[in-house]
Amino acid sequence: MEAQGRNSDTCGTICLKYVLFIFNVLFWLAGGAVIAVGVWTMVEKSEYISLLNSSYYSASAYALIAAGLIVIATGIIGCCATLKEMKSLLIVYLILLLCIFLLEVIAGVLAYINSQELDEGLRQNLKETMQLKYQQPEQDSITQAVDNLQQEFKCCGSNSSLDWSDSVWIQAAGNNRLVPDSCCKTPSDYCGRRDHPSNIYKVEGGCIMKLEDYILSQLHIIGAVGIGVAFLQLVGMMFTCCLYRSLKEEPN
Repeated sequence: MEAQGRNSDTCGTICLKYVLFIFNVLFWLAGGAVIAVGVWTMVEKSEYISLLNSSYYSASAYALIAAGLIVIATGIIGCCATLKEMKSLLIVYLILLLCIFLLEVIAGVLAYINSQELDEGLRQNLKETMQLKYQQPEQDSITQAVDNLQQEFKCCGSNSSLDWSDSVWIQAAGNNRLVPDSCCKTPSDYCGRRDHPSNIYKVEGGCIMKLEDYILSQLHIIGAVGIGVAFLQLVGMMFTCCLYRSLKEEPN
């Protein structure tokens, strides 16, 4: 009976080792996906971050990238601990899983908080940014971001094209422009002299609505990835605890 119990324990331990090894392979893939989402968030439309009055958006992306790097390193440690049955390394692995879990939760919470504050922040700052900083000295990044925003999202002005009438640049340009050339459906030099709907984008809600919808969709992706991988960490911690207990209970 004692030998049968010992064989059963050994069989259970072997099964746990294979399950945890497969989990670590999935963990590496998840780490790569987390890094990819974080980098994509920062690189894709990163210029629009300069138009926001909040650091939560970039902080969420940085948290994902950091978590992804730790995930890959943790996966290597997990494989070594699992294959060599090193209980001390399993404890390190468990602690790292917990750290990743916290990072993922933080990223998800930041994304949620930012989604709640985004509407108010955009409406307070986008109009002012366009009117006071567009085409101004040492504001090249803002100018480029506004031009790209209007062209990519096919909009003009923060709330409407009429917002440009109070722009510092429009008032001082001396070229009879009514809107920037980037408002035009077919951009060309000085095409912004005519603001007829046939020439420029007239979108209800302006660029605020377009940018708001885009960033909210990005934040939802960040939040979903963060929470999803956090759940994966919980599964990993459960299997790690089971393997640690199994190794601990095996007779010497």
